[in-house]
Amino acid sequence: MYMQAIGRLRVIVPLVLGLLLGIPATPVQAGCTGCLCPGDPCRLCPLPPMKNIPPAIDEPDTCLKIREKVPPVSAKPGTNEHFASQDKATMECIRSSGDIIRNPHRTKEFPSKLYCKPYIVPARDNAMKGAAATRNGSK
Repeated sequence: MYMQAIGRLRVIVPLVLGLLLGIPATPVQAGCTGCLCPGDPCRLCPLPPMKNIPPAIDEPDTCLKIREKVPPVSAKPGTNEHFASQDKATMECIRSSGDIIRNPHRTKEFPSKLYCKPYIVPARDNAMKGAAATRNGSK
């Protein structure tokens, strides 16, 4: 009987330890959430526009407006030219209904300190507006 209890403990203890050690590691493996994640889920544009950072292929209208109003600079961060361009780009982002996102941890995919998160109307809202317009006979 004593040997059976020890045998059961040898099976149960590793299972319990595995569960206890595995649960805290789960959120780390869950992945990234938010806008500064791989794949650029929010379609951010760097502020100010930089010559060494090419525009995205499907760049949002807000980012295009910023590039039209504020030409891309090649000045190093921290210079007066860079700060002036950054201020203009920030104002243009806000005028275009965008949000400013600060990047505290620069990576290869997100090298800028500030980004503009353009306001993008969700596809569902567009479909609902189109359906309402059709019902009202305005299309």
